[in-house]
Amino acid sequence: MATAAAVIALAGCEDKNTFVAPPPPKVDVATPVQRAVTRYIEATGNTAPIKSVDLVARVQGFLQSIDYQDGSFVKQGTQLFTIEPETYKLKLEQAQAAEAGAQASLKQAEADFKRQVELVQRQAVSQATLDTSTSTRDNAQASLQQAQVNTRLAEVNYGYTKVTAPFDGVVSAHLVSIGELVGVSSPTQLATIVALDPIYVNFTVNEQDVLRIRAEAARRGLTPADMKQFPIQIGLQTDTGYPHEGHLDYVSPTLNQSTGTLAVRGLVPNEKRVLLPGYFVRVRVPFDQEKSALLVPDTALGSDQGGRYLLVVNADNTVEQRKVQIGPVDNGLRVIESGLKPEDRVVIAGLLRVIPGQKIDPQVTKIEQPQASAK
Repeated sequence: MATAAAVIALAGCEDKNTFVAPPPPKVDVATPVQRAVTRYIEATGNTAPIKSVDLVARVQGFLQSIDYQDGSFVKQGTQLFTIEPETYKLKLEQAQAAEAGAQASLKQAEADFKRQVELVQRQAVSQATLDTSTSTRDNAQASLQQAQVNTRLAEVNYGYTKVTAPFDGVVSAHLVSIGELVGVSSPTQLATIVALDPIYVNFTVNEQDVLRIRAEAARRGLTPADMKQFPIQIGLQTDTGYPHEGHLDYVSPTLNQSTGTLAVRGLVPNEKRVLLPGYFVRVRVPFDQEKSALLVPDTALGSDQGGRYLLVVNADNTVEQRKVQIGPVDNGLRVIESGLKPEDRVVIAGLLRVIPGQKIDPQVTKIEQPQASAK
């Protein structure tokens, strides 16, 4: 009886120590987000003024006045400097007086010529007298033309005594002082005026992106002129997103062989003059839109020597490793270019607790849509 009891006791112990496999881990999975995604070419560039002119003294004289505030915005035609105008005003009056005298001489010479023509017809004077009168008239006409040219030159030089703004812009600090002699041997720089609205944005695009844009343009039947109207978006270092918008203005006809890039220029409105020449800016150019792109959180991606991958759960709830090609980040989610299907269940949390080939208990959830970033 004791032996039988011992056997029964041992059998009971063996039942209690039988190995029971743990339940499959619970892992969050979700299908990728599907939505329209705009494709961008991204680059870095610099702003530059569309107009920048050195204001110079084109006549010699003492600087009489500075008629603006350093760094102020001025309209086209605003007077900025005055260079000793009195001397050039007197020269203009002198030239005008000489022109008036030449006009009087020509009037007298023409009257004499007409009289000599009548006298020759009546054979009252010789042909030689008429020839002399004709020569006198022609010389008077030439003298008047010379006097008119001198008057015009004097007007131009008198106009140069007032230096005005050639266009709307901001004028730099003056480089000369009142009373200083300027324009002695060569034009003297007085200041610089810069136009800020609109403003250029210069940047470069690599050869691969150039080929992509040209292929997309060909597919859409766009001409080179149409491509110049592509919108561009600009962001400063302190900006969130790309708040400044403009359009392409120029595309270089040749690729730089040493850098493999194409020079491109954008034109951006700058009414509030937020953008200044020389700023470093971020640039992006939208060139295509995919209507049904697939997106997943960046945290769902893994990487190994073979590239980037996602962990996908198949119909048997077994984890598979799926190689994928990734695209840009769009509003917080990563675009998956290839390797993923819309119905695939992607592991989006607990990646360190699962390995390919493992069975799991999928907890179906939904990928949260991050807040859209500023554009």
